Parts: sequence; C-alpha cells; structure tokens
Amino acid sequence: MANHFCLLLIFTFFTLLFPSNGSSLSSSKLLPRFPRYTSRNRGRIQQFRGDRNEYRYETKFFSQQLDHFSFADLPKFPQRYLINSDYWLGASALGPIFLYCGNEGDIEWFATNSGFIWDIAPKFGALLVFPEVRSIGMPYGSMEEAYKNATTLSYLTTEQALADFAVFVTDLKRNLSAEACPVVLFGGSYGGMLAAWMRLKYPHIAIGALASSAPILQFEDIVPPETFYDIASNDFKRESSSCFNTIKDSWDAIIAEGQKENGLLQLTKTFHFCRVLNSTDDLSDWLDSAYSYLAMVDYPYPADFMMPLPGHPIREVCRKIDGAHSDASILDRIFAGISVYYNYTGNVDCFKLDDDPHGLDGWNWQACTEMVMPMSSNQEKSMFPAYDFNYSSYKEECWNTFRVNPRPKWVTTEFGGHDIETTLKLFGSNIIFSNGMLDPWSGGSVLKNLSNTIVALVTKEGAHHLDLRPSTPEDPKWLVDQREAEIQLIQGWIETYRLEKEAKVSLLKRSW
Repeated sequence: MANHFCLLLIFTFFTLLFPSNGSSLSSSKLLPRFPRYTSRNRGRIQQFRGDRNEYRYETKFFSQQLDHFSFADLPKFPQRYLINSDYWLGASALGPIFLYCGNEGDIEWFATNSGFIWDIAPKFGALLVFPEVRSIGMPYGSMEEAYKNATTLSYLTTEQALADFAVFVTDLKRNLSAEACPVVLFGGSYGGMLAAWMRLKYPHIAIGALASSAPILQFEDIVPPETFYDIASNDFKRESSSCFNTIKDSWDAIIAEGQKENGLLQLTKTFHFCRVLNSTDDLSDWLDSAYSYLAMVDYPYPADFMMPLPGHPIREVCRKIDGAHSDASILDRIFAGISVYYNYTGNVDCFKLDDDPHGLDGWNWQACTEMVMPMSSNQEKSMFPAYDFNYSSYKEECWNTFRVNPRPKWVTTEFGGHDIETTLKLFGSNIIFSNGMLDPWSGGSVLKNLSNTIVALVTKEGAHHLDLRPSTPEDPKWLVDQREAEIQLIQGWIETYRLEKEAKVSLLKRSW
C-alpha cells in the first residue's frame, strides 16, 4: 500500500491503551495506522520540499451526493478534485483517464507524492484527476460539524466513497464528451484498497487498477494478527539484532523509570519534551508510532513523505542506537535513535506529544465501524510490547468514543477477502497488487499472481507504496523494473480496450 499504506497513511490511526499507572500494556490497540496527513505535517512537507517536482493542476469542486443509497432529500457537498489535462490526447483519440483514489488525507499531499502517475502521463496521453475522499470533504460546513456525532459520521463509509468516485468520473466523462475513454485507477495504502475494491465493485467504470500497498486482507482472521508488528520488527532486526534487542528492552526500562519519584520528569528531560509527561503511556505511544512509520517508509533514498528522512532510515536509527557512547543508558540510546525520525534536520528544540501524526476523526470513525483490522504483538518475534487483540476492549473504546459498535465482518461481506484466490480468479481482472516486503502492511495484501490479469508485483526491498513515488536518479534497478512492469500491464489493458472498441465500431458499420 503511499497513503502506505499510508495509512498510509499519514498515518496515527491507533490508540495505545495503558493502565493509568503505566505499568503494563492493555490487551487492545484500537486503530491501525496508515501514513497520516496533519496540519503539522503539511508545514514540514512544504518546508522540506527540496528538489521535488512541482506539479501543475487546477483545483475544482464537484457537487456530490451525501447519500448514494437512499432517495431522501439530503444536502450535497463540494467534493474537491485536482485535474491536469496537459498531456491528454482528448476524447476523440480515446485518451485514457488516470484517476487516483484519494486517501484519508489532503488530496494535494497524495497527488504530489504520487509522481509515478505524473511521470507516465505523457507516455499514455492521459488526463489526470485526483478526487478527494469524503473523509476530508464532508458537508455540514466544517470538519468539526461533520465529525460531531454518529449521525453526521454515518455517511463516512467506503461504500459511499466508492460511489463518489463512480458518480464523479461518470459526470466528468459526460461533460468532456469522453464517455468512451478508458479509466485506470491508482491508489496507495487506503487509496490502494479503494482502487482494488472499485475495480471489483464498478468494473464498468474503470478498466483496471494499480493497488499499491493495499492490505485488503487485514480483516477478521484472514492473516495472523501479529503480521504487522512482526514485519516491522524484522525490519529493525535485519539491520541490527542489538538494535532490535535494545528497543525490545526499552519498554520495561520506560515503565521502571516512570515509577520512580520524579521519574516522569526525568523521562521528559531525556526525550526533550516541551511539557512534562502525564504517564509513560504517552512516551510509549510516541515511540511505537515512530518505529511503525519508519518500517513503512524505509525507502532506499532520502524522502520527506512522513518526515524529512535519510535513505534507509532504519539503518540510520540503529546506527545511532548501537553507536551511542558506552556509558549511555538504554533510554539515551533510544532517544538518539528516535531523533532520526522526529528531528533528522536538527531544527527541533523540544518535542510536543502531538508532534506525532495522530489520526483524524474521520479515519477513527471508520476503524470503529467497518475498518476493523485486528493486530497483536508476539513476545518472541516482536520488539514491541506483547499483547493480544481484544475485541471486547476494542468495542468498548469505540462505544465510549463514538457511541457506535464496530461491524468486524462487514468489509469481507461487502468486498470479500476469505478465499480471495478463488474469488478473484472467477470474478476479477486487471488489478495489480504491488507490495514491498519491508512494508508492515504487505502482510495483509495479495502477494502472488491469482490469474493472468490479477498480478502481484512484490519487491524484497520495497516499502510503503514506493512504486507510486516519483522516479529519481537514485532509484535502484529493481524499482525501475517494477515500474516498467506496471507500465506494460497498464498499456496492455488500454490497448485491449481500444481494440475491442474498434472491433465493435467496425461491426456496427458492417451491420449498417
């Protein structure tokens, strides 16, 4: 999976539940994490753009239905979308439309971090459109009003989001007299899940989908709940077993320090927080988030998708942890390593606890309704604290937060997931599932070819929807090859579509 993937995200999508004394970890982690977009992140992203390509697009708004599945007289809302027609061949030439399925964050952030689509647009003569998903573009005048209660949030579902895309692109094609033009879907992380599901749900709308880092199997008992944290932990262990063990031992050290007199004050000083910690929960949450994101964005070259980071950032984190002075305590080592994620530029004097990308309420709502992704941590394989997913605790937390009960089986009922191989062989076509095995979300995705047209492109060294990022001179050969394979598959979809269209026109002419 971009967002991710990228949850992407942006991306956190989770809550760590500790007892108030900070002595042990509860049996439930509430929400999964994709890369998360926040106002804080936006400022840093703009500040550290570096030599990133500046992409040209128009920002427009589409009057979108609030509820596609009823005929009630409900208000519409302005769905934001970005569009670029610089390379488009036009309707008469059956120029393709490349549609990026928006993630659970600001669409501009994902558009400017999806350089692959911009890179290949001239080759295909494609129209580019980036519709924003309704978790950001909700009605009711403001985000605060939209996220006020379960009544307003009830329209925030994946089914409604997919219907938004279907209605939007149908109207767009009609306005451009481009009804015959093929549509190809793209998405990373949660957007990748939407791309895959839209191809299955609306096969008449789009001819194919590239679903990058899309964990469509991270539900119920389809994959082991330890998968995410096992992969994240292994990313650190493969760089350094001593680094892995230091992190693994640090959780007990944090709790022990926090239980001392003035222990929270000492932890505050050690980790350079701007205010005194209320509990060790806050610190552990902050660290857990960073380690998870580092595993997701362990890219082979410098990038600023989540934070300004060096290439192979986990390697750099472990170098700091292992290379600390021999007199350094375990917590001093952890701080040295984690500063690579939170302060690689060295510009931060002290850290705010909300300096971590916390989740927007829109995603939290989805995780408490339909996007229930069970996660656990294995004491033997994981460097994270051991715990088992506890649905009762999860349900209770969702009820306390939103007064709503989750439906853990709804996604697999709506989109499938169990015995995915048989289902997609029989009913699916033209989907690319691309994954990097360093990405913790890869364990919940499709990792093998299911048919000639349901293809899995898996890279050993890839991370969260790395293939969707812009090409650079530093791209390793395996990444160049992966993208070339994607281009050839997409080209095949479009050529097949055009040939079938031409054959149909020819047949009609002969019948006249």
